[in-house]
Amino acid sequence: MMNCLQSWPEPVVRVQSLSESGIRAIPERYIKPPSDRPGFEKQEHVDIPVVDLKNLFSHDHTLHEETLKLISSACKEWGFFQAVNHGISHELMKRTREVWREFFNLPLEVKQEYANAPTTYEGYGSRLGVQKGAILDWSDYFFLHYLPVYLRNPSKWPSLPSSCRDLISEYGAEVEKLCGRLLKAMSISLGLKEDYLQNAFGGEGIGACLRVNFYPKCPQPDLTLGLSSHSDPGGLTLLLPDHDVAGLQVRKNGKWITVKPVPNAFIVNVGDQIQVMSNAIYKSVEHRVIVNSAKDRVSLAFFYNPKSDLLIEPAKELVSEDRPPLYSPMTFDEYRLYIRTYGPCGKTQVEFSESNR
Repeated sequence: MMNCLQSWPEPVVRVQSLSESGIRAIPERYIKPPSDRPGFEKQEHVDIPVVDLKNLFSHDHTLHEETLKLISSACKEWGFFQAVNHGISHELMKRTREVWREFFNLPLEVKQEYANAPTTYEGYGSRLGVQKGAILDWSDYFFLHYLPVYLRNPSKWPSLPSSCRDLISEYGAEVEKLCGRLLKAMSISLGLKEDYLQNAFGGEGIGACLRVNFYPKCPQPDLTLGLSSHSDPGGLTLLLPDHDVAGLQVRKNGKWITVKPVPNAFIVNVGDQIQVMSNAIYKSVEHRVIVNSAKDRVSLAFFYNPKSDLLIEPAKELVSEDRPPLYSPMTFDEYRLYIRTYGPCGKTQVEFSESNR
């Protein structure tokens, strides 16, 4: 299977170039089957939980416990929450998002210098999955490795705008710290030792990468998606959304809920590996991205992942006769190969790994 990941199966088309060409109808390659189309029906008045993190490491035991309970409840019920008072500078968040908007507005030939291949996905890309003839998503992206440090290669990061590389480093260090704090909180609220999840992820050898998504304006947003329905294959995702335009939708009780970003919040979601380690106490939930005919969008997804060659399995402390292990051990590398081959496809992947298959 690895051989098919050497190159893209057909010439890559940049969605931003399509959008800017002034087309009135989107090419057939982007038209989703009717059952997968967004359907802009009236939205129910529900939203994912908002969790205030300022008391997460408070010396006040009661406030600390309350925050842990809120995180736990959000991870069990939704698999998602918006984190406020997270300790990261709002100015840094804004500058980082803006520098990436500037990158995507550079001339195509500048961005093409960073064109990616499916071997590592690192660089400037426009598709996920290598199935020939697949229906594609209405988005471009830039993907880069941040951890482990030996995979970090700033020469593959954009040199323009000139502040881009420094901002990636500064932003990466801050979100990495926040992910570590959230992993501790999740461990404690699962009844595990506070460093359980961090150690199970590989301790110092943990992985992290950044995908910056660019969703261009779309003349027919009701026919396509910016990102097809999927659950995140990794551990924990920290999303910095575009605060001007909503686009993320989360699946809840069979319905799609459009997330309304809270100013200066991060959207946190549980990935498949935490669902596995928690033996499905915490849920990784399907989500997708809709597009907009009037505005483009930029968002930054920071993926905090287990070391790629470690076997991931349910924590022994969360397995009992009444609650046997739901998943067979599998490395993150084996697991990730699926989405890199087939692209995003609902929850089929974590279901496929269930041990009673």
